[in-house]
Amino acid sequence: MFKPFFLLASLVLSTGVFAKCEVTISANDAMAFSTKQLEVDKSCKTVTLTLNHTGKLPANVMGHNWVLSVAADVKELAMAGMQAGLENRYLPKDDPRVLASTEVIGGGETTSIEFSTENLNAGTVYKFFCSFPGHFAIMQGDFKLI
Repeated sequence: MFKPFFLLASLVLSTGVFAKCEVTISANDAMAFSTKQLEVDKSCKTVTLTLNHTGKLPANVMGHNWVLSVAADVKELAMAGMQAGLENRYLPKDDPRVLASTEVIGGGETTSIEFSTENLNAGTVYKFFCSFPGHFAIMQGDFKLI
């Protein structure tokens, strides 16, 4: 009697209709992200990420962004980004190691991006971090395709 329902539910789940392709993360004036891990379904073709800055300080004082890269590239990207300045999101311009990034926002602001997962692999270790000078040391976490 319930067999058609279970077959339909299995079909819907296997096609990714309910896949988690949107994630939200917050950052605050204490230099902390609201989570150390973000996961999205590997069936997602694109991911929509929303960053909320829950603090009060402006972007030039305590700005935050969200940057995605391969884990091994985080430190070099963050160090190179310090010279790039706020106008370049504290990231080296057109650097292929930056897989996705938001703008730098200040307290009370929100930003969103949509990025493709086409070149991401479920077995690769990815990190997200804030590239504002000095923040990457504690403002980072794991990004996984599951």
